[in-house]
Amino acid sequence: MRFVIDPGHPALPGHFPGQPVVPGVVVLDHVLEAIERGAGPLGALRMPQVKFVQPLLPGEAAEIAIEPVAPMPAARWRFRVLRGDALIASGEIAVAQGTPA
Repeated sequence: MRFVIDPGHPALPGHFPGQPVVPGVVVLDHVLEAIERGAGPLGALRMPQVKFVQPLLPGEAAEIAIEPVAPMPAARWRFRVLRGDALIASGEIAVAQGTPA
């Protein structure tokens, strides 16, 4: 899935003044949207591993690559967010299983 964050996005003011950077939570929102397009609504999730390597700037195109790792009910996906060949972010997202003891 390809996406571009508009320079007028409401999360950008103050992040950072004079040099706006797309917040990681906005990038992750697009990753979750890409996963749910293929898997449907997922409910509670956990992110056991997420790494941001480079900033994504407003107006830059990014591509999300999703790789299923485990099926439901313990579904898990690996993801990468790329700007061309440059890695922006990577990690894993999993369906939350129960409550920790």
